[in-house]
Amino acid sequence: MYRITIKEGKDKAPKRHHPWVFSGAIDRIEPEFTEPGWAEVYSASGIFIAYGWYDEKSHIILRLMSWNRKESVGDDFVRKLVKDAVIRRKSFFSLPNTTAFRLIHGEADFIPGLAVDAYGRELRAIVSSRFANQYLAVIAEELDRMLHPSLIEAVTDKQFAGIEGLAEKIRHFRNGCETREDENRENARFIENGIWYEAAPGKGQKSGFYCDQRDNRMVCEEYAKGKTVLDLFSYTGAFTLHLLRGGAEKVDAVDSSESALRHLLYQVHLNEDKKVLPEGTRDRVTITSANAFEWLRESEDGKYDMMILDPPKLAKTKGSLENAMKAYKDLNRVAMMKIKNGGIIATYSCSGAMTREDFRTMLSWSATDAGCEIQILRTLSAGSDHPVRLSFPESEYLKGYILRVIK
Repeated sequence: MYRITIKEGKDKAPKRHHPWVFSGAIDRIEPEFTEPGWAEVYSASGIFIAYGWYDEKSHIILRLMSWNRKESVGDDFVRKLVKDAVIRRKSFFSLPNTTAFRLIHGEADFIPGLAVDAYGRELRAIVSSRFANQYLAVIAEELDRMLHPSLIEAVTDKQFAGIEGLAEKIRHFRNGCETREDENRENARFIENGIWYEAAPGKGQKSGFYCDQRDNRMVCEEYAKGKTVLDLFSYTGAFTLHLLRGGAEKVDAVDSSESALRHLLYQVHLNEDKKVLPEGTRDRVTITSANAFEWLRESEDGKYDMMILDPPKLAKTKGSLENAMKAYKDLNRVAMMKIKNGGIIATYSCSGAMTREDFRTMLSWSATDAGCEIQILRTLSAGSDHPVRLSFPESEYLKGYILRVIK
């Protein structure tokens, strides 16, 4: 095990249980680094701080996971972290009309760079750190022991593959062992708040579906009745389906991915077949494959009573926040100018580098430049299966507001 000493004055965040330590905060390591491994971490005065995982090939060189001096770190420790995270989601397994939710939420569950979602009997993992990649077999074994899923599919997060030095690949585990993918495998079918979905294997964004917006989709449904709605960055249409069930008169779905939009229409038909949506609902939906930012600028003024703005992560790091703020501002400013007077905008940011204060500041700037007033009707975040760890503010990555625009 490595022994790492933190530079004097650089130990405040680690002592407050923030899990990330970068190379500039490290004074020395003993012995010299040869391969990734567990480390004891000490202050400059020699006081124990935490146990962590040290890997000089990772963009976060030291990831802290336990501040308990009596802990014994290793495979069994990782198994315990997995077990504890699943047990904390116990109530989700008995929900009457939802079979999709998050089981492991990265650093918020003390497992860095790993997210695991349940889609019915199938589990899908997103690997974004070298630590999670190295311990993936151990993690899959424990998940299988506890839950007996039909399959565990693990996908390398493309956004982090380069900076973590990870190959972009998909791995499969069945009965606790790594296995080849079944080429004839069907889509995972699951239900969320009474609406049916399918996620194609090994495709799509992240794990194939965004469980974090579950509660927010229900909120948006409440505002949809009788409205003409724009679902911008619609992906496979989870918001669209809720808007349609909520009685929207018309929904225009816009996304850059034509295949995602085709899947959106498939899911509309699926829910018609399941009697969740009335027959003929498909006629209330239009799809457009386009650059969402450009499409919005060219759209008709005053056409929409309601807009959903759910863009992809625009600020991947603190260093990219300034440019991301400009992009978020431009998006929301144009939406405020285009929407009807009194219209409703549901706007979101999934950028962990952007704080909720940053987001509200951006919305204020947008309203000023659009020459309108905005009222915040609802403050939104991810569901309780995506907990926010107070010692790790970055875990509050999803932020949203329901706004009324007054011109």
